[in-house]
Amino acid sequence: MVLRGLQSLLGRLYDVDLGYDVYDFLVTDRRALAAAQPCNDHRAPEEELLIAETADGAGVALYIDAALLGRLEREDPLGALTESNLADYCTALEGVSHFLYSTWRLDRDAPVSLLELETQAEVDKYAATVFLLADQRGGGYPKQVHARLFEGVSFDARLEPEAHHRYLTAHRCAAQYCRTLERRFVKRGEARIEALLRELRRFYRLGSGAKLRHALG
Repeated sequence: MVLRGLQSLLGRLYDVDLGYDVYDFLVTDRRALAAAQPCNDHRAPEEELLIAETADGAGVALYIDAALLGRLEREDPLGALTESNLADYCTALEGVSHFLYSTWRLDRDAPVSLLELETQAEVDKYAATVFLLADQRGGGYPKQVHARLFEGVSFDARLEPEAHHRYLTAHRCAAQYCRTLERRFVKRGEARIEALLRELRRFYRLGSGAKLRHALG
């Protein structure tokens, strides 16, 4: 199942062993989330993480559109990531990233902001794609990933101003951080993998303010 594969990919990348299976928290029917949607949000996103405070701690649900999942099951990006499945892969990976990072932080009673969550997801998409393509293509650092993920990006015009600012800030922070990764750890198409992984894992474990300062540093 593709979402479990994406969870495993991120878990290995960041050395995070989460005791939860994303499929146990998955919702694919948007009607089940109707009561949790803000009345002023008229969008129908294909991916959304919902967290609610409960008597036992927190309730978590990850919505991913059923049609999108069906397309990924038929054209699994973990087997071959191509232009035809890239958009669906990025949407699903963002959802799994939100799920993994938020539950990992909640397990440690650590706060997590929406901006932190979005910034980490942008970095996750870049890092996971780099390692996935390198593996699928037999090595070498795929130089085109940064431009493909970070250039020419637009945001949903229906976003509220606060949400638009958050997505834009997260995108800019992640773009700058990932470009810094390339300058520090990649030379002539070859990456210093162990050093790159150490840096990514360190970044993953930073709290909200420290994470953003480090990304822009």
